[in-house]
Amino acid sequence: MATLDDVRAIALALPGAEEKVGGHTGEPAWRLKSGQFAWMRGPRPRGTDLRQLAELGRQWPDGPVLGIRVGSLEEKEALLAAEPDALFTIPHFDGYPAVLARLDNIDRERLGEIIADAWLTRAPARVVREWLDAHGLE
Repeated sequence: MATLDDVRAIALALPGAEEKVGGHTGEPAWRLKSGQFAWMRGPRPRGTDLRQLAELGRQWPDGPVLGIRVGSLEEKEALLAAEPDALFTIPHFDGYPAVLARLDNIDRERLGEIIADAWLTRAPARVVREWLDAHGLE
């Protein structure tokens, strides 16, 4: 099980990442100058998310949910198929490369991998190369 404090520690350890609170949700989000890569996500206040999920026979999870950018729609589908207990999506994200993570159902280590991958989609190429080299990755 991961927590908001885990998300914050993981995200802010990545080069150039900063936390912003606000936007239309008032929830924290983590971003680079090139864009957001992770954000806390509840159901939309007007009920659109809840109504659409109900139409699909599903409910919004009880615990905290984190939106996470992914590299492509293919990667999104692979993650959703591989980790249905931890990751999900909603109609609002159809056609958008992001997944939603149930923090109550994902361990910190796996969350760290997914957040780092999200950061890689937004970080400048030079910073990515340096980070990958420093971590012995390709």
